[in-house]
Amino acid sequence: MSVLCWGRGAAGLRRALQPCGCPGLLAKEGILGGVCGPRRSSSASPQEQDQDRRKDWGHVELLEVLQARVRQLQAESVSEVVVNRVDVARLPERGSGDGGPQPPRKVQRGATGASPVPRSGWAQRLEKDKRIQRMHMQQLEVNLQMQVQSQSEELKVWPKHLQVEPRLLSKQLAVFLAPESSWEEQLPRVLQEAPRKLRLTVGRAPSTQAQLSGQQQKLLAFFKCCLLTNHLPLAHHLLVTHHSQQRKQKLLTLDMYNTVMLGWARQGAFRELVYVLLMVKDAGLTPDLLSYAAILQCMGRRGQDAGTIERCLKQMSQEGLKLQALFTAVPLSEEEQATVLKAVHKVKPTFSLPPRPPPAVNTSKLLRAVYAKDGPVSYPKLHLPLKTLQSLFEKQLCVELASKVCVVSVEKPALPSKEVTHARKTLQTLRDHWEKALCRVLQETKNHLEVEVHKGRFSLYPFLCLLDEREVVQMLLQVLQALPAQGESFTTLARELSARTFSRHVVQRRRLSGQVQALETYYRKYLHLLASDTKVPNPCLPRQYWEALGAPEALREQPWPLPVQMELGKQLAEMLVQATRMPSSLDNRHGSSRLVPVLYHVYSFRNVQQIGILKPHPAYVQLLETAAEPTLTFEAVDVPMLCPPLPWTSPHTGAFLLSPTKLMRTVEGATQHQELLETCPPTALHGALDALTQLGNCAWRVNGRVLDLVLQLFQAKGCPKLGVPAPASEAPQPAEAHVPQSAAPARKAELRRELARCQKLAREMHSLRAEALYRLSLAQHLRGRVFWLPHNMDFRGRTYPCPPHFNHLGSDVARALLEFAQGRPLGPHGLDWLKIHLVNLTGFKKREPLRKRLAFAEEVMDDILDSADQPMTGRKWWMGAEEPWQTLACCMEVANAVRCSDPAAYVSHLPVHQDGSCNGLQHYAALGRDSVGAASVNLEPSDVPQDVYSGVAAQVGRALLPAARGHLGVGAVWALSPRRPHLGLADSRACPPVVQVEVFRRQDAQRGTRVAQMLEGFITRKVVKQTVMTVVYGVTRYGGRLQIEKRLRELTDFPQEFVWEASHYLVRQVFKSLQEMFSGTRAIQHWLTESARLISHMGSVVEWVTPLGIPIIQPYRLEHKVKQVRGGIQSITYIHNGDISQKPNTRKQKNGFPPNFIHSLDSSHMMLTALHCYRKGLTFVSVHDCYWTHAADVAVMNQVCREQFVCLHSEPILEDLSRFLVSRFCPNPTPRKISQCWEASQLKETLQAVPKPGAFDLERVKHSTYFFS
Repeated sequence: MSVLCWGRGAAGLRRALQPCGCPGLLAKEGILGGVCGPRRSSSASPQEQDQDRRKDWGHVELLEVLQARVRQLQAESVSEVVVNRVDVARLPERGSGDGGPQPPRKVQRGATGASPVPRSGWAQRLEKDKRIQRMHMQQLEVNLQMQVQSQSEELKVWPKHLQVEPRLLSKQLAVFLAPESSWEEQLPRVLQEAPRKLRLTVGRAPSTQAQLSGQQQKLLAFFKCCLLTNHLPLAHHLLVTHHSQQRKQKLLTLDMYNTVMLGWARQGAFRELVYVLLMVKDAGLTPDLLSYAAILQCMGRRGQDAGTIERCLKQMSQEGLKLQALFTAVPLSEEEQATVLKAVHKVKPTFSLPPRPPPAVNTSKLLRAVYAKDGPVSYPKLHLPLKTLQSLFEKQLCVELASKVCVVSVEKPALPSKEVTHARKTLQTLRDHWEKALCRVLQETKNHLEVEVHKGRFSLYPFLCLLDEREVVQMLLQVLQALPAQGESFTTLARELSARTFSRHVVQRRRLSGQVQALETYYRKYLHLLASDTKVPNPCLPRQYWEALGAPEALREQPWPLPVQMELGKQLAEMLVQATRMPSSLDNRHGSSRLVPVLYHVYSFRNVQQIGILKPHPAYVQLLETAAEPTLTFEAVDVPMLCPPLPWTSPHTGAFLLSPTKLMRTVEGATQHQELLETCPPTALHGALDALTQLGNCAWRVNGRVLDLVLQLFQAKGCPKLGVPAPASEAPQPAEAHVPQSAAPARKAELRRELARCQKLAREMHSLRAEALYRLSLAQHLRGRVFWLPHNMDFRGRTYPCPPHFNHLGSDVARALLEFAQGRPLGPHGLDWLKIHLVNLTGFKKREPLRKRLAFAEEVMDDILDSADQPMTGRKWWMGAEEPWQTLACCMEVANAVRCSDPAAYVSHLPVHQDGSCNGLQHYAALGRDSVGAASVNLEPSDVPQDVYSGVAAQVGRALLPAARGHLGVGAVWALSPRRPHLGLADSRACPPVVQVEVFRRQDAQRGTRVAQMLEGFITRKVVKQTVMTVVYGVTRYGGRLQIEKRLRELTDFPQEFVWEASHYLVRQVFKSLQEMFSGTRAIQHWLTESARLISHMGSVVEWVTPLGIPIIQPYRLEHKVKQVRGGIQSITYIHNGDISQKPNTRKQKNGFPPNFIHSLDSSHMMLTALHCYRKGLTFVSVHDCYWTHAADVAVMNQVCREQFVCLHSEPILEDLSRFLVSRFCPNPTPRKISQCWEASQLKETLQAVPKPGAFDLERVKHSTYFFS
């Protein structure tokens, strides 16, 4: 590599890079390093080192750590040392903008003020060890070169011969390897005779993905991948070598044999197919439908005679396999089905494919009205004409085919200077060299891995052949560019690389298989349903219309097993580390320069676990900062779509056009969710599929005025008060940059803690800044465009947008930047709803009725208009709101409406929200028909909204009211005021929450309890709100105590030494009060918890089905750590959740069941509301229990929301759950052991003991104004 030159004007990069451990690196690591701490070790071993050299390298690294420690003690400037075997840079001083203290520079000998450094005996020994270290390193380099040379020679001489003929363990089957007749005639004999001869052999039943071991999953993925990359002889070779060894043969399953057999069938290779079939028989396995499909396909391609085909079909029938099942139960492409049918027709000319069943209709009682054809419907259409939508489709298709999107960054652009120009030129030159080096390393790696397969070992060779080498290299360089300065976890980076490889592979396969052309044809027809200028004969839901078009189902792309993902990602990451190097001196114009790695590897501790981190070289980070490149690169699936998403039609088809998207998000490695979705009846998922499609069909646009204001603050160093993060350079600096030598040990420790706190805050600010940069850059990129947010759901049924960086589930800023692309006239009441929504966003009148909120909006109309006209220079009233940016957006919308000549005709694009009142408690109160609980969460109609967070209810006598008035806050006095005449004090449980805690405190204070006395005046709504809200979602006393502790620490005038004791005291009172207030809720919660405990104790994980038919399974099992490949940069240890043989985690199962069950209910309520709103022609989206629509449609949405809540809870939800759990977990056969018999009896008794409901009338919810408000 030639020497790269750079101008002298490049700030700070003019210095030559120094050996490891220089003081400059220490200072930079303090700011850029991910984690601080003196215990962090380092490792930068090259990828090619062998395990037999680890001991020597360990000695080398230990000496470097000692060396760095000496310099650290001499400088006494920082509390963290990070060293590395590779050469590193001494960073230049950058002034105050660097964001961190600079350590003292080493004083030259003889300079003024220099002091001699004392040399102790151990320091002299260190110098001696350094000389020995250099000798070791020289010897290691020689050995390494010799090893590389030997490996190169091995690659040249390694024979390319691949085994084709298997070595059978059965002598009875071995005679078929030397046939006296043709292979075609041998096939029927193999099918007929072999099973009888091996009947006594114990065969292995086919296993599901979750039941396979890690080695089996890797082998199966290898065989399938070889079919995709045209490396079938290699797959056959590995199959033969494994089959020939009895120990390895145990790893092979029928799916593996079938995969290779199917590959030979596609090529019409009859001899090789028979070889595989012989191995199937030799392994004691029986051919299944896929086996016979491969055999018939091969005969169909070869034009086999009818006699052989007839004997094959006869044998298949004798084994109990149905001919029609070949075309209904086996996943074959259309071309493969036609080939099989061609062979069948030679024997049965009249045979025809089974007719396509008519579209099934969901018969659920809850969804009956959604799919009714006799009622009135007014499905909404988009506001765009057909030609515009078709043009948007072409743009989105191009984006997904490219797999990435380049976006202009909104970071303040660097001034066009000579320094910036030279930095960008240098960076481009480096990338050109890296591209060539990566191509070379990739080719060398593939050659080495191919040799491994020749030796009969599993390798990643076919996976590295899935993509073009240039595409792999560009992907790696893209990851390198986006790597944060503080580094990234090696394991996380490996996952990301494997996920990107899989996504690109799926897109490429769909392009090569002709699916893109078919997609274009059917999608253009599908747009007739959505376009504003077209009509369809029979209006229907998007999924129904897509299915009626007869669009072929996309190929099912199963994600690679987790072991393969981790190993592939690890291999790609190591290639990136190995190939990317940079000169040790970027400004050396005339002389040669050594090359140093761009990435180096360190270990750090997080939560007492040691993790490996890949960090970019500080000089490379500085080069990126100086270059200030104006673009960001995103994956296509991380950016909103430019056209309406594909309708969800199955668990694996929907959302993006080509990029693979999961219907259900799961924890890493878990496969049981997908298996449940695949096996449940298709109609059971129609409600969820249609709701997700409806949410994704909502068109959005960017609020340009708000975006301009946010960008103004963002480029001016941010405004954390308004949710615009400041850059890390604005992070607070430690009071003293250096630790004085004369300081006391306690003072030194204090300074080190302060430095660690500043570093932690700087890292947090960097993370927040990066998140805001992505969001704002995407918003600027999408300005003036219409876009869509495809949705999927988690394992509980809760829905989420797929693009992660810019969506309506984000922060206040993110929500303010979004508005509906399709507007609606306000109508007669829309303006009032806009004003009420504005007041709701401010948080000023939460506990006031709607009429007073509306009156308040009229009172502050001058402030509203001033905020809209002069947001940054006026009175800035909007900045005092709880949600300032959404408040500002609403101020602008209200101002435009009131100034319109006819406000009712004003077309509004602003979403108006209606939020549930502690939605989890609402579902609990409805389940238990708890009258008191229902009144506390606004299920009961009332004149004013009830605020459950104001305190915890309990028995409060009338005599306590005067005392409470004298000592409680405004919120508590309001709670007991006569404005709530419907809640008399005779039912003491109906009193407000904060009152009861305060009453308990007063009583304890009078008894002399110290902590109760200290809490006087500090019990407010804010202190207990989070705990009250999350108790319903299963928070424990421990978690509740932490929540209250955090709130108390925010009170500056509360004695901090009493925080721990006070939080313990308050959490006990909150739980006690909630038990009295929500007695029905706690009974249901206890029943769910106890049921889950017993189920998991019996060895099962909890499962249930939501009222809409979505199968749910809790993925909590005992963590099973699997060591990945040893050696290389580091060994990867990951948590494997996909092994269903692992025992359930009882604690997580029982604690997770109540909140997860409630989440499945609130998602069911939301989906029902979404589907009925769509049927009425409304635009509807949600943020879990917060529903959005146009201001003109709020009244209709409110009516639908209440009606569907009543319909949902009118079903016997708990009784249905009990019946399902009994049928699923209480089998009829009596367990053998007495203990198991008793446990089964206790489980069944508990599951059938459904809590008795109360007397609350659900119909009253329909008349509750503040149920959602």
